[in-house]
Amino acid sequence: MREPDEAELVRIREQAELHRRGDESFARWAAGCGPIRHAELTQVRMRAMADLLSARGVKGDGAPFFDVLHAADRVACAAMWLVVHETYARTVHTDGRRLRQEDFKEHPEGHTGGSLNMVPAYTGYMAYDALTGRTRSWLMGQGHCVSAVDSVNLILGNLTPAHASRYDLTGQGLTRYVRDFYSLALREDGRQDSPLGSHVNAHTAGGLIEGGYLGFAELQYVHMPLPGENLVVFLSDGAFEEQRGSDWAPRWWRAEDCGLVAPIMIHNGRRIDQRTTMSQEGGVSWFVRHLELNGFDPLPFDGRDPAAFIWALFEIEERLSAAAAAIADGRSRYPVRLPYGIAGAPKGAGFYGEGTNLAHNLPLPGNPRHDEKSAALFNEHARRLWIPPDELEAARDRMRRHGASGRPLERDHPLATREAGHVSLPAPPAHPVPGVRSPRGPWGRASAMSAVDETYLAAVRANPRLRPRVGNPDEMRSNRMVRTLEALKFRVTDPEPGIPESVHGAVVTALNEEAVASAALGNKGGINIIVSYEAFAAKMHGVIRQEIIFSAHAQDAGRAPGWLSVPLVLTSHTWENAKNEQSHQDPSLCEALLGETGHVSRVLFPPDANTAGRTLTEAYRTHGQIWTMVVPKAPGVAVVFTPAEAEAMVRDGAMALEWCGAGRGPARLSLLAVGAYQLAEALMASARLTERGVAHRVGCLLEPGRFRRARSGAEARHAASAKTAAALVPAGSEACVVLSHTRPETMAGTLEPLLAGRRAAVLGYLNQGGTLDTRRLLFVNRSSWAHALEAAARLLELDRTILLAGPEIAALEGRGLLPPTPWGEA
Repeated sequence: MREPDEAELVRIREQAELHRRGDESFARWAAGCGPIRHAELTQVRMRAMADLLSARGVKGDGAPFFDVLHAADRVACAAMWLVVHETYARTVHTDGRRLRQEDFKEHPEGHTGGSLNMVPAYTGYMAYDALTGRTRSWLMGQGHCVSAVDSVNLILGNLTPAHASRYDLTGQGLTRYVRDFYSLALREDGRQDSPLGSHVNAHTAGGLIEGGYLGFAELQYVHMPLPGENLVVFLSDGAFEEQRGSDWAPRWWRAEDCGLVAPIMIHNGRRIDQRTTMSQEGGVSWFVRHLELNGFDPLPFDGRDPAAFIWALFEIEERLSAAAAAIADGRSRYPVRLPYGIAGAPKGAGFYGEGTNLAHNLPLPGNPRHDEKSAALFNEHARRLWIPPDELEAARDRMRRHGASGRPLERDHPLATREAGHVSLPAPPAHPVPGVRSPRGPWGRASAMSAVDETYLAAVRANPRLRPRVGNPDEMRSNRMVRTLEALKFRVTDPEPGIPESVHGAVVTALNEEAVASAALGNKGGINIIVSYEAFAAKMHGVIRQEIIFSAHAQDAGRAPGWLSVPLVLTSHTWENAKNEQSHQDPSLCEALLGETGHVSRVLFPPDANTAGRTLTEAYRTHGQIWTMVVPKAPGVAVVFTPAEAEAMVRDGAMALEWCGAGRGPARLSLLAVGAYQLAEALMASARLTERGVAHRVGCLLEPGRFRRARSGAEARHAASAKTAAALVPAGSEACVVLSHTRPETMAGTLEPLLAGRRAAVLGYLNQGGTLDTRRLLFVNRSSWAHALEAAARLLELDRTILLAGPEIAALEGRGLLPPTPWGEA
């Protein structure tokens, strides 16, 4: 949208003047409030919007249009007043008196400038809901601006229970509010006392993500609302240079399966220490051209004015609705030019230091607790924002009439209260196992990823009300998600004949791991799966971790998420990518996610097709969790566990193989496997141990995190039972050898309680690799069956020649190759 030229500005000034003369309520609002001023272009736009809503019979929550705008100005000023008090003050006086130096904090904190810019934005969102009688969802990428959201919510009574029980608009309530901000205090139970955070948290009314990782809101928003829902998104110009995948939003939006999205960038031109790249390249005019080239419909507007935000939200929804109608009528086609607001304002507009580097955090030149000049500046500029209590109460009344239209408070918007409800889950495919099993087989063989493919597609078809999303960086066919791809198809704007592509496809593919993961993570109203090469999925870590943290905090706060858990399937993994150099041999992501909150971040290693299918099925019976599944894709993986055993393994976290490990006397050794190829090596080692008469127990750990030392009550409740642990490592067991998919150190720490008091060795990935095959990769990482036997002999103080033949010992010592086992691979 181009800016008006001088001739148009003459007409706009005349129209605004006529409106002010002819409408007292319009003129009262147009006069502005404190630092808030309404440009004549905004005045004309708001008059046109009011007339159109009136012609449509839209009454909103019942308060007159310009009375709501007048109220929004006062709410915004009061919220900015609170924001600067949160940063600097330890005492709040509702009568607006000057603060003395002892009224200031010893250690001020706060992302003040960004929060000041967010106040008009969030206030405008609330006012737009009031004007239209519709509660929209909201999302904020710059989570460090939380004090803006919290302050507006406090003024308007849009509070979660944790905030409502501590804060109100009295001097005492507001004083507690500002003292809680960065209070750093702990309760007697050792938990954080304040429900306020430095970023959006589980107590922020309506909050969806922390927003601590810049750029992820940009990737998720277009996938969030369901048809009939509306989402307002506040984005950061700093995040624009942080995360590129947001440019692709117009490629993914479809009216048929997505609600209206209204993205608005807060363009304040500053990063922490310097100007943004956008500002250096040419500011708003450069960004407008960039958006147009990438399929957006940019709308620049005044980011200092709540009314301008209202107009932008209205205009975005109008344009997007019209674009959808044109497509429905056959007069247009996808992709739409996605409307995108650009709210221009100096960093920290409305308070001292706006537009400077200091405005990002602490805009005053010094600490007002100890610097008289800074105290005087605070009082001078805060006074411009103060609203008398009776005037603020009248404004609150005009914006808090949800009951008139029967709509929920914004804290309870559709995305914040998402519930997946009942899910129908067909039984996963069943693969047969031998009637009599032994470590030497023979085994039936199948691809565990093919089982994942069949199980996911069956779940999608059984739940047509749930919108499916597959996050796929690349290689769907290589990863054996063939049936899912054929049925759901790649989402594209121009399908190629003969290829599984569709304008309405559910498989979102891009060579950007964070972007495709976000397609699934944003789809809280659907049934999702993310499938990636294990090594490349490491780039998803930040966005996955953000989801885990927020879900765990929401559960702690009594707001357990209702969205279906999201499986993150890591395949073509470290041991299967032996031929592709060490860039493709990387278990880092499952290791990192093992370290996260165990009852939310569940990391599982299905060893065969039956356990893979059952693991995926059980994932969809849970809510608010990330299930990281490390799954082999090769068709030749042995099917070791029956469907019933697979179900028991998911329930218990592991299983002891009762048909394996015979020998003379009680088991002296526990041989534990984590991963499919590790189980194969363990079974080969077991065959030799049985042959040589060494009594042992073989166990397979599906979810090793359940055997760690619990770090919270929730983890303790999620832990495996003592009975399961005792079956894996019997009381008389002297030693344990663990063969792990991961690096040894990670698994040794995780399984410390299981291994405690026994001699133990953990074998795993040692960062050795190259262009090899699976058998040789296991060997160079000292994780083969022979290395397991060597470790067992050492731990049991046996001569290793009892378990290993001469050529095998020579290979272990670096003198030749390890010969094939006489019994073949499991």
